[in-house]
Amino acid sequence: MAEIVHVVLVEWAAEAPPDVARQAEAVVDANLVALPGVLTVERGGSISGEGLEDGFDWALVIRFASEQALADYLPHPDHRVVGGLLQASSRRLVVFDVAAR
Repeated sequence: MAEIVHVVLVEWAAEAPPDVARQAEAVVDANLVALPGVLTVERGGSISGEGLEDGFDWALVIRFASEQALADYLPHPDHRVVGGLLQASSRRLVVFDVAAR
């Protein structure tokens, strides 16, 4: 079974609180890091010098042990907490999953 990389890109809404990125990072750290099947969690703003973010302000990247681990994560209540905050605070949100090599 291949590991899965789950990528979430967020463009914060204009009406989101100024510290929304800090809030999101705190909620991610409190809810996702210890979930079964989660291998790594990275989150934060872009540090790229290329300027190709296309308006996206923040990213969440989770590596899962398997497709089943991702499937189990999606309905998990702790995922719902994080997803709820991101959806409520975003203007635009993209999710992309890829098999790791």
